[in-house]
Amino acid sequence: MKMRATLATLATCLVAMPAWSDTAYFERTFFDNSETPDAYFHSAGRALEPSTLDLIGEKLPVETKTVFSPPNAIRLEWTSRANGGWEGELDLYEWRNRDVYFPGDVLSFYAYAPAAISSADLPLIELRDKRRGFTHPIELSRYLDGIAAKRWTEVRIPMSAFSTASIHHFEAHRVNSICFSQGAADGAPHTLILDEIRFDSKAALDANSHLRPPEDLKARGFERHIDLSWRPAAGPEPERYVVYRSSNGEPYRPVGIQVRGIHRFEDWLGEINRKASYKVRAVDRGWHESAFSSEVQAETHAMTDDELLTMVEEASFRYYWEGAHPVAGMTLENIPGDDRIVALGASGFGIMALVVGVDRGFITRAQGVERMLKITAFLERADRYHGAWPHFLDGATGRRMPVFDMFDNGADLVETSFLMEGLLTARQYFKDNQDLYTRVTRLWETVEWDWFRRSADGPALFWHWSPEYTWYINHRLYGWNEVMITYLLAIASKTHGVAPGLYYTGWAGDPKEFINGHTHFGIKLDLGSGTGGPLFFTHYSYMGFDPHGIHDRFTNYFENNGNMARINGAYCAENPNHFKAYGRDLWGITAVDGPQGYVPYEPTPSMDDGTIAPTGALSSFPYTPEASLRALKYFYRELGDRLWDVYGFRDAVNVQQNWFARINMGLNQAPITVMIENYRTGLVWKNFMANPEIGSMVERVGLR
Repeated sequence: MKMRATLATLATCLVAMPAWSDTAYFERTFFDNSETPDAYFHSAGRALEPSTLDLIGEKLPVETKTVFSPPNAIRLEWTSRANGGWEGELDLYEWRNRDVYFPGDVLSFYAYAPAAISSADLPLIELRDKRRGFTHPIELSRYLDGIAAKRWTEVRIPMSAFSTASIHHFEAHRVNSICFSQGAADGAPHTLILDEIRFDSKAALDANSHLRPPEDLKARGFERHIDLSWRPAAGPEPERYVVYRSSNGEPYRPVGIQVRGIHRFEDWLGEINRKASYKVRAVDRGWHESAFSSEVQAETHAMTDDELLTMVEEASFRYYWEGAHPVAGMTLENIPGDDRIVALGASGFGIMALVVGVDRGFITRAQGVERMLKITAFLERADRYHGAWPHFLDGATGRRMPVFDMFDNGADLVETSFLMEGLLTARQYFKDNQDLYTRVTRLWETVEWDWFRRSADGPALFWHWSPEYTWYINHRLYGWNEVMITYLLAIASKTHGVAPGLYYTGWAGDPKEFINGHTHFGIKLDLGSGTGGPLFFTHYSYMGFDPHGIHDRFTNYFENNGNMARINGAYCAENPNHFKAYGRDLWGITAVDGPQGYVPYEPTPSMDDGTIAPTGALSSFPYTPEASLRALKYFYRELGDRLWDVYGFRDAVNVQQNWFARINMGLNQAPITVMIENYRTGLVWKNFMANPEIGSMVERVGLR
């Protein structure tokens, strides 16, 4: 049965929460919490005998019982002896597009010791910057008269106190490592818990903002977690919110924080039929707390498979509704991230997720139309080159943003095709709104697809064009990969279309990359290189374009996509690299930001380091529903305490390395919502395929 959420259930979602810049928060925060509760991934340590430093797999341990900002902190546990030494290093988590820049003039953190530590026995501290510059070690005793037992103490060190010890000028505003090391060799064991490590201004830390508590706090229970949402009170935006929980009548205690601008929190309870009460405080930069909000209660409960699907769809949809750029209405490249950057292709995917959100009742139809009109108005005034938009735009101005390099500063035809896939879906779904229909049609008809042949008789399309560097990148489009939709739309255009023959000379133009014909794990793969490549190849072109029954001279596309997904799952089940937790339930290898940054992961031993992206398995629902459902339940029930957040599943996980992404990506959340819905109702497929230009294109290409 295709269930729809009731109005009562979704009453909390009918008002879009205002977006806010979180970049400012991360320009001040070096460490607030670890994504994992045992060892902090972005750390390292070592000890030279006879000194000792407590480590978990060469990482610093995480403290979960005594914390300043919940749910955890960093624990330094050492013994300093003569002729020995130790060092514990905290590194900055540098997610995609994070500009390492801390403008503050004070390094501040909170310290706690179970047993008192005298001033003379405190460790040293030094800083390192992005260019490998480093400072002379500073004695913490210069700024602390010891640490009293069982009491949090704020430590403030002026940045002017740090001087370079390297051959390079130390860049004080671009710190990416904080190192604690052996001080006095007193031979005694010590423990120091560190939390809320920040670079801020002294004036801001001293100022009391006199914040008011958040308003309209609501709680919704799901199978293993409680979803909390609220409205910020009038006045300055808090630096963070602190969530307090009470269970079984016990006193309230803090269980987590939420950063500025996000007015939602996911509290993981981990079991069914557990009831809890909640209050929330607003907190400013100096940790001055508001009064409590009102109290709310909720209870976890058993959920059907259908209800779990709706839960995941709605949470992923929120990335595009609550997390959208406030001016453009478009999709941010990643959250947390650079709040200026909206991503064109991710916005097209987000538009398709918006259609799902309206149809499922997550928002009203009027809200959906309003957001679409904002998006189309922004696109009308944004930079375009021969009708195609750049990959990235400034969400406030609509100007191009060359994120990758200086040459990629103009038209991006593939990202434009992803955007148009979403716009044409919305044009059909909201076709009763003439204004929106006209705006989308005008945007669609002014994309000069034929220009990107480079010549009137060019046999293929090219990805990029720049007003300064013309065709310098010189990236010809051919498959097997994500660009099939680019050729389909170029052929479908009635104003700037290309000949149907480009489907074969372009998309299928390189047999070495296109034709496969091999069998992997007993599964035949007609098209694609190797074992098929990253799973997003089977998602991006087919979120709108329905591959059911689509044949050309090479394959049945729905079956080929399904076989690629099945090979991916079979590879993880076989687990040739012997990674922890890989198996029938943990699978989904695709291009994603992993522990070492972006990697186009594939199901081959050489292109697999143990990183799994939930979007890989969950966006494959139409092809592998049983295997995808198993993965959903594993992600949620077994890893949800670290993997589930306000926008659904975080971007990726590597159980082998005990690494969990902190970010969500615009390209990865929407495919989860859209492809689950396509599996359940075919909603997005039906609307995209109903555009008359698409039906005509299918006939002219000769797809059967």
